[in-house]
Amino acid sequence: MNNKLAIIILNYKTPDLVVDCLKSLENQIEPGIEVVIVDNDSNDGSAEQISEQITLNSWGNWSHVLCSPVNGGFAAGNNFALRTIDADAYILLNSDTIVLPEAISELLRAMEENPKAGLIGPAMDGQDGKSDTSTFRFIRPITEFIRSAQTGPITKLLHRYDVPFPGNESVTEPEWVGFACVLVRREVIEQVGLLDEGFFMYFEDIDYCHRVREAGWTILYWPKSKIIHLNGGSSNINKDTILKRAPRYYYEARSRYFAKHYGKVGLWLANFAWMFGRFIFFLREKLFKKQAQHREKEAQDIWINVLDPFQPSTMLKNK
Repeated sequence: MNNKLAIIILNYKTPDLVVDCLKSLENQIEPGIEVVIVDNDSNDGSAEQISEQITLNSWGNWSHVLCSPVNGGFAAGNNFALRTIDADAYILLNSDTIVLPEAISELLRAMEENPKAGLIGPAMDGQDGKSDTSTFRFIRPITEFIRSAQTGPITKLLHRYDVPFPGNESVTEPEWVGFACVLVRREVIEQVGLLDEGFFMYFEDIDYCHRVREAGWTILYWPKSKIIHLNGGSSNINKDTILKRAPRYYYEARSRYFAKHYGKVGLWLANFAWMFGRFIFFLREKLFKKQAQHREKEAQDIWINVLDPFQPSTMLKNK
């Protein structure tokens, strides 16, 4: 018999975050809800620490650790659990999250009341208590121009293509939601398939939202469900490091995403759009002393894998 819901938490060397996340879930577990922690081959004792806390806190009747033999990244780790567990719905949940009261029951209610919604995302607050953007428009080649130009008049003129999607206080249907927390129907996985394991980390969420929408489902944002997202706790990109050089696998994923959904021509257009926008901001730097807000070496790194955007990530090659 299938569970009503399986919550999947991916761990890679973040045992303390996982335990805090489990504590926030403790009073939200009902019959038919299972929590599975996938240890993505941490090799640092994480799996043992989490299992010990599960025993000490008597969480064993609703949660357990599942050990992946390799660290294949975000998509592969979640797929490892999805292949193992039968449930009517799944929640993919980052380890760097705190699930606020009734968040789980609200997501289940949203699923029941909105049968056409294939993916459902909650509202998110940052660690500072401020609302964190969690609804978005698709990233397109033209949005790379907006992103690199960082110029108010350009953003206003092309606002229909700007990635942040308004409406964080009401139920809405954005083009995509981030996967720090997302409910996925079983029927969606049966129709669309699993996450694309060609993405080691980043862009797998927007890729999956593309596929879900193309299959005829909607993406739903349900603000009555809310979590706290400790941005960057489970990765090395956060508000403090956003301008530092991003890891190679970020740009490998970016190239794969653009080529997959807009073709190789779309990938090149995205890069030239970014370069044109960067030139505009360069003029603003020189003429008006504006301070650059671009990642280190991004003008160089966006060209990673442009000739072969579907080759395996270097992170996967090393496994």
